[in-house]
Amino acid sequence: MRAAATRVARGRGHLLPPVAVVLLLSLPGRLTFAGTRIAVADLASLCLAAACAALLARGHRPRPGRRAAVVLAAPALTLAAVTMASGDPLAALPGFVRFLQLFVLVPLAVLLLLRGRRDARVLLVAVVALALFQGALGTAQHLTGTGASYMGENVRAVGTFGPLTVMGMATVVSYGLVAALCLGVAAPGGAPWWRRLAALACAALLAPPLAFSFSRGAWLATAVAVLAVLVIAACRLTRRTLLALLAGGVLLAGGAVAAGGAAVGERLGERVGSIRDVTESPDQSVTDRYAMWDAALSMWRDDPWLGTGPRGFAEHRDSHASLALSGGSDTGGAGEEFRRQELESPHNMYLLVLAEQGLVGATALVGGWAALLACCLARLRRTGAPDVGLAATGLLVWQAVNFLYADIGGPHSVLTAVALGLAAWWAFSPAARREAR
Repeated sequence: MRAAATRVARGRGHLLPPVAVVLLLSLPGRLTFAGTRIAVADLASLCLAAACAALLARGHRPRPGRRAAVVLAAPALTLAAVTMASGDPLAALPGFVRFLQLFVLVPLAVLLLLRGRRDARVLLVAVVALALFQGALGTAQHLTGTGASYMGENVRAVGTFGPLTVMGMATVVSYGLVAALCLGVAAPGGAPWWRRLAALACAALLAPPLAFSFSRGAWLATAVAVLAVLVIAACRLTRRTLLALLAGGVLLAGGAVAAGGAAVGERLGERVGSIRDVTESPDQSVTDRYAMWDAALSMWRDDPWLGTGPRGFAEHRDSHASLALSGGSDTGGAGEEFRRQELESPHNMYLLVLAEQGLVGATALVGGWAALLACCLARLRRTGAPDVGLAATGLLVWQAVNFLYADIGGPHSVLTAVALGLAAWWAFSPAARREAR
């Protein structure tokens, strides 16, 4: 038995670092080192990158191909350039390290460690497991009134991420829903029926906590990603299956409302209605977001090529923002005291990169994402949309849409890095073409 366990550990041991990064996001709180707070998952991600670098140095893993090297190296080079060109390179250094971690090192490590489609499925199952845990906790928070504050009541589901990172649980649950849906609708031909059913059931269970997060950006991104996934997979699905999925979606929408009774139905209705009111009669949160977007564009116009440098938005915000900006948002609940949280980013990843890294950085980073999505779609067309490829593409679509309303911030951002690595593996790795034994 010990010999068998040893063989299993050797066979799947390379998956322990990326799976650990995902599952450690279930731990609440952060550790403090030299006055800096860092999540356990972030520490694990740095260990993942270090381990992968050691394997590369020893020649135990194949080096990334030319296209992967260009997509991942270009942001690193431009980021180094804009950091050195900023007014205070030392102050910009933490931002440089954070961008390098999320958009270069962790994606590269995931790309190199996955050996085949079975490895990718294990990673996706870990994402779904994390989402189920966070979603169950978030649902309990909503139903018992122990969540984050929303419209004067502690009903916003935030999981272990707390009220200061309200997008954390919404992001995790959205990722899990998209991954589970792909594992269900595009499972391999020889997969048992119960695996498909279990995956679709997981996707269904994740719909209510996503609704209880009251995150408009996550709702919109999930809707676009699910639609994209179903359109890509439509050629493999029968008409009866498509109708069943659509009917299930309608039932889930009604079930999410019924789960919390009339009160939650009213709250969800108001939140959905606010999406169309963002231009006619925006609330203060939307007004703040517009003001920060204008501030980011103003920073970019002042230095269009290299921007303010990493972490420069917070420093230059007040000199570029209009009087409409309130400067902070009220947070509380979920075990935290009421406090005023400073708004230190524009909540739009594209504008954040444009303001802090200028056209040079934005072209390299956003252009790399566009190339990654194009390569993912091209491989899907050639291979017939297997579950792991569909999931990698769906998560990339979700992130591309969500970046219109959010940016990196909080421990859940490391999950974005893992998803980018999964997409890079699907787009560029020869191992994505076969099943690993």
